[in-house]
Amino acid sequence: MIQFIHYILHLVFPLFIAIFFFKKDWKKAYLIFLATMLVDVDHLLAEPIYELGRCSIGFHPLHSYLAIGVYVLLLFLPKPYRYIAIGLLMHMATDGLDCLLME
Repeated sequence: MIQFIHYILHLVFPLFIAIFFFKKDWKKAYLIFLATMLVDVDHLLAEPIYELGRCSIGFHPLHSYLAIGVYVLLLFLPKPYRYIAIGLLMHMATDGLDCLLME
């Protein structure tokens, strides 16, 4: 069930955010939100690559607290960067929720 919620939050929730907050550019915003899933490339650096029950936040480099701080700073830049920041922060929030639900 947790995995189902995880994928809904990664795929469907950004669609609602794009449509609700970015009505004029919702398709562009949603595509950028989906592209931010590439942040998971840092999972390839872990050994093993996937481990059930491992919390991504604070473990993988692009999921570190420093990286999250950079994502917050991106919010203050012009639109394309802001879309990227929102997508990355939604991703981190979803992964963070996973960490809470695993405890």
